[in-house]
Amino acid sequence: MSDETVLVTGGTGFIGSYVVQDLLEQGHDAVAYDLSTDTSILEELGVAEETEVWRGDVSDPTDVIRAVKETGSTRIIHLAALLTTTAREQPRLAAKVNILGTNNVFEAARTLDDQVERVAWASSAAVYAPPKNYDAEWVDETELVYPDTLYGANKEYNEHQARVYHEDYGLDHVGLRPTVAYGPYRETGGSAFLANIIEKPALGESYSVEYGDQYVDWQHVEDIAQAFRKAAFVPEADLTQRIYNVRGVLATVREAAETVESIVPDADIEVSDEGELPWTQNLDMTKAQEDLGYDVEYDLESGFRKYINVLREDAGLDPV
Repeated sequence: MSDETVLVTGGTGFIGSYVVQDLLEQGHDAVAYDLSTDTSILEELGVAEETEVWRGDVSDPTDVIRAVKETGSTRIIHLAALLTTTAREQPRLAAKVNILGTNNVFEAARTLDDQVERVAWASSAAVYAPPKNYDAEWVDETELVYPDTLYGANKEYNEHQARVYHEDYGLDHVGLRPTVAYGPYRETGGSAFLANIIEKPALGESYSVEYGDQYVDWQHVEDIAQAFRKAAFVPEADLTQRIYNVRGVLATVREAAETVESIVPDADIEVSDEGELPWTQNLDMTKAQEDLGYDVEYDLESGFRKYINVLREDAGLDPV
C-alpha cells in the first residue's frame, strides 16, 4: 500500500485519534484537523509526535480547502461532528457543523479533485428509525431511514448530499454508519453512559444500569478505526454501494455486564430491565464485509479486557 497523506477531521477526538493511530500503523501520514488542539488522546495512544495537528474549523469553507491543499492530503476521513446531545441542545450550531461542515469537505474534494482521491465520512446508525419500525432480524442499508433525533436527521441529509455530489460531480466517497463506540478515552456522546458498565467496575466502583434486556451493538473504537481506513482506501471497483453499515458485537446490556463480571470477579453491577433504548442496533453488515473487507477484531471479552486494563494501568492498579 502506498504512503499517502490522510486528513482526518475531528482528528484529536475520540474516534479520530484512533483513526490517526491506525493510519500511521499502516504507513500513511496523518493530519489531525480539529478545532481542538488538545492532543491528550493522541499522546495516550503514543502517536502525538508523528501526527501533524492542524487547528481548523470544518464549518469554514476556506479553512477546509486550505488545510487539504497545504497538507497535500490525498484522502479525507471526515469525522468532525456535534453528537446527539449537543445537537439537541444547539440545533443551529449542529446544522452548521454537521451539514455545512460536511458540505465544505465535499466541496474541498470536488475543488481539489486532481489531488483528493476519496472522502470516507461518518454517517451513523442514528439515520435509522427506532427499532419498532423494523420486522427484519437484521437491518440492512435498503431498510427505512427515518431518524428521530436532530443528529440522525443531519446525517440523513449528508447521505443525500453525498449521493448528489457523486452523481453530479463524480465525487468518490464512502459513508459508514457506525453504532456505539466504546474504548479508552471516550468522553462524549449520547451512549457514553454505557461506558460506565466497564469503567466503574474496572476501578472498583459499583454501578447500576437499566435496559438490561435491550440489545446494544458494542463496537470497539479500534474496529471503527480500521473500518474508516478501509473505506478510504478500498479500490473503487470493489464498491457495490456508497453507504455501509458497520457494527461490532450485538449483546444485551445484561450480557455486557456479565462479561465485565467474568473479567473483574469482584465487580458490583446492578442491572434492571427498566427503560427502552431508542436505537436500532441490529445492523446487517454483509456488504461492508464483502466490499470493504471489514471484520470485527474484538469480541466482548477481548475488547472489554483491553479497555479495563488500560483504565487500571492509568489508575495504578494491577491488570486483570
